[in-house]
Amino acid sequence: MNQNITFKNANISFSDQGKGKAVVLIHGFLENSTMWKDIIPEISKRNRVITIDLLGHGKTDCLGYVHAMELFAETVAAVLKHLRIRKCILIGHSLGGYVAMAFAEKNPQKVKGLCLMNSTSNEDDDERKKLRLRANKMIQHNFTNMVRMSFLNLFGEESRTEFKEEMRSALHEALQTPIQGYIAAQEGMRIRPNRNHVLVENDFKKLIIAGKKDPVLDFEMSLAEAEKTNAEIIVFSDGHMSHIENKTALINALKIFIKLC
Repeated sequence: MNQNITFKNANISFSDQGKGKAVVLIHGFLENSTMWKDIIPEISKRNRVITIDLLGHGKTDCLGYVHAMELFAETVAAVLKHLRIRKCILIGHSLGGYVAMAFAEKNPQKVKGLCLMNSTSNEDDDERKKLRLRANKMIQHNFTNMVRMSFLNLFGEESRTEFKEEMRSALHEALQTPIQGYIAAQEGMRIRPNRNHVLVENDFKKLIIAGKKDPVLDFEMSLAEAEKTNAEIIVFSDGHMSHIENKTALINALKIFIKLC
């Protein structure tokens, strides 16, 4: 059941289930807490699982037209403070990983472990920054087609056929994202800094989950990042949406990671 707190006059929606180690699941861009619906029942058997709708996503309000990763991280901190959780394990998908990195930079003492799931501690390259600017201009004129295109590009051709129903459901959720939420998140991702040092300098458990066919994150760069930051890496055969394309393997990997934290 969803709960709410107020943060800077914005409504923040979250859920809190199970008992044990606190595990915070942070969704990606154009997603919301529903992306974890098949993961929560498995993880919450032995852990306390918190999901949070990020600003401008799901049932959470927007705060202006720039949702910086630091601002997203502040909302995560506000929920954890409300729940009186001192230490947690962070699992972030894509944008959620960027948010987890910003949280860990400011609150390393609160982190037991951090998993970058189809995500990175690197900043955007120049080409990606230009693409985000272009997308924010185009979204104002053709929202539905832009969201549909952005979302479908996360899947390879084989996955689009194999996971047709799951993709349709996820796309439905993506289309609920308000234009303001889209623009604010894109701008926040565009301006985020490199945070390799957060992984290098801290001794909490680190895991990178990468897809060999990820159309968003270069697989070889993920391998190099893991080596550079002393993070463990688990490689799946598919793309950017591991919770759909490699669900069973992902659940098993997350269970092991949480147990080790």
